[in-house]
Amino acid sequence: MDDNRGVRRHAGDAGRGGRAGCQRRHDRQHGRAGTPLRGGDKKGTGHAEALGRSRGGFTTKLHARCDAQGRPLAFVLTPGQAHDVQGFRPLMRMVADRIDALLTDKGYDADAIREELAVGKVEAVIPAKANRRNPAPHDRAKYRWRNRIERLFNKLKNWRRVATRYDKTADSYIGFVSLASALLWLPFVHVA
Repeated sequence: MDDNRGVRRHAGDAGRGGRAGCQRRHDRQHGRAGTPLRGGDKKGTGHAEALGRSRGGFTTKLHARCDAQGRPLAFVLTPGQAHDVQGFRPLMRMVADRIDALLTDKGYDADAIREELAVGKVEAVIPAKANRRNPAPHDRAKYRWRNRIERLFNKLKNWRRVATRYDKTADSYIGFVSLASALLWLPFVHVA
């Protein structure tokens, strides 16, 4: 009988008795696949930096809020795979001004958002998704004004650094987006 039963041996000790499969293999020659012991994201990457996988690759979603003239007011970053609804609450909390109507695209069509807007007495100008059983009506004349936010994104994406996100950290990326948006406010400084 072997006195060293259950004790793991180095791979060089494989032929010296004991049960087969008890030998400890060196480095990456494990018997089965698995993650490293540490696991998880590296420090400062992944969800903390608003990076995630989407159809377009490893990306970030930039959610923006603007006024009626198309001037940027607030920005929120979410990972690429995140749904648009996740950017709604932070944007609504950032700017405390009273608004009469909120114009968004179909990505923000959710009962929770509509209820929150109803509580705040804000008109929801959100077209219903195609798969909604009871589509909520929206004001089509007001919805035409939504092109202001699309124009804002077009102006921001003229900056290559905003369009492609070369920045590693979310703070540096949102900082440059804020700088670019400040330049968009310059023509309105004397008017305001």
